[in-house]
Amino acid sequence: MPHTAVVIGASMAGVLAAAALARSVDEVIVLERDELPDEPRSRKGLPQGRHAHILLPSGRDAIDELVPGGGVRKRLLAAGARERGLTSGLVTLGPQGWYRRSRHHGTYPLLIGSRDLMDWTVRDAVLASTPRIKIRRATVTGLLGTAERVTGVRVTVGGSEAEESLRAELVVDAGGRGTRIEHWLADLGITGIRKDVVDAGFVYATRLYRTPEGAETFPPTQITADPAGGRPGRAGLLLPIEGDRWLVSLSGSRGSEPTAAPDDFVTFARGLRHPLLSQLIADAEPLTDVLLSRSTRNERRYFEKSEKWPEGLVALGDAVATYNPVYGQGMSVAALGARALGRELDRTGIAAPGLARRAQRAAAKVVNAAWAMSVGQDQWFPEVRGKSPTPADRLLSAYTGRMTRVATGSYRVSAAMCKVTTLQANALHLLHPALLLATALGPVLPPLSGPPLTPQEREILRNLHTTAP
Repeated sequence: MPHTAVVIGASMAGVLAAAALARSVDEVIVLERDELPDEPRSRKGLPQGRHAHILLPSGRDAIDELVPGGGVRKRLLAAGARERGLTSGLVTLGPQGWYRRSRHHGTYPLLIGSRDLMDWTVRDAVLASTPRIKIRRATVTGLLGTAERVTGVRVTVGGSEAEESLRAELVVDAGGRGTRIEHWLADLGITGIRKDVVDAGFVYATRLYRTPEGAETFPPTQITADPAGGRPGRAGLLLPIEGDRWLVSLSGSRGSEPTAAPDDFVTFARGLRHPLLSQLIADAEPLTDVLLSRSTRNERRYFEKSEKWPEGLVALGDAVATYNPVYGQGMSVAALGARALGRELDRTGIAAPGLARRAQRAAAKVVNAAWAMSVGQDQWFPEVRGKSPTPADRLLSAYTGRMTRVATGSYRVSAAMCKVTTLQANALHLLHPALLLATALGPVLPPLSGPPLTPQEREILRNLHTTAP
């Protein structure tokens, strides 16, 4: 008898979940309510789609495992995406000072490009890898089955109010921030799903610029907020992306939010903890208006801890947890969650009892690391709403705060932190005795007085102003 799986949402999580499922079933039907573009273009169902995105090395490796031979990295680079080492290729002002740039260029590579390009490239590679995956335009209205087993979904098609039933051995909800899964579970009699929220009220403002002539090699630049400063946080990120463009995202926590007014954009950047980013864009040519987003709160649903969980249902990606986008984790968490599902399917098969519960717990382990990092920062900004810090949170924050300062002058400590922030190790890695000792002893090198630019990069910065009209 043929096996069918249904995936709700053609997001990064949904498409990669489909790739994982295609190894174990005869047919995977991906249900998407948006019309998907046939080239890298924005779409309504991605509220963060036009803001800054980074694919971590852990996410890249997960995609390579899910789509072997898909050549996703090569395709992205060929289309104009950039690859930069986190410790060598970025200019970053952290909460405790400027990070030195290492000579280890091959470590912690980040793939940088627009979300439109990344989504389209991954989707195209997945669909080309197998004929078992079909994308169907439809809106999911509910789950079929009982509290013991989900047997499919109810859908409407083409604006019709008439519902259709679509049967499946496994349903994966990758419906993103707008998921209705809690309501659907309640309809089956499953309630009381524990949920945590940490909302620092960040607002994001993003604008595209034409890369100034001669500045094509200028590195990605990041000015972070200081969660321990006792003031609303402000941050900024400049990413070189395909099409000879700079994507610039500015953000501010509650009480210091950016606006959509074009004249305020550079002014806000000038108010960051260092003026470097504003110096870069002050005379650059804007290509778009300023786009705002308020979909930034950290929210987590603990499905893996639910007393009841039906066979035949798994939730992945933003349907499980959402994060402040500044930490650049979302796409990689989606890929790692899909890989966890695929490995569980490879191990037991789709018909094994308890598959859904085991897959949900495996996906939760991926979420844990990303959640700890995002919440561990955001919960300290003024006027934060939601879950309050525990005594353990306060102790860990004090330790990581000192470690962050040490990392500005110690490659060993900086690399260890990068391993955690890129989701290649969990936070326990930071408690290794050697790192505890290094953190206690303090930085190896003195703090930098300014951004760690090369002579060529300093020349680019000077020329931006001398050649401006």
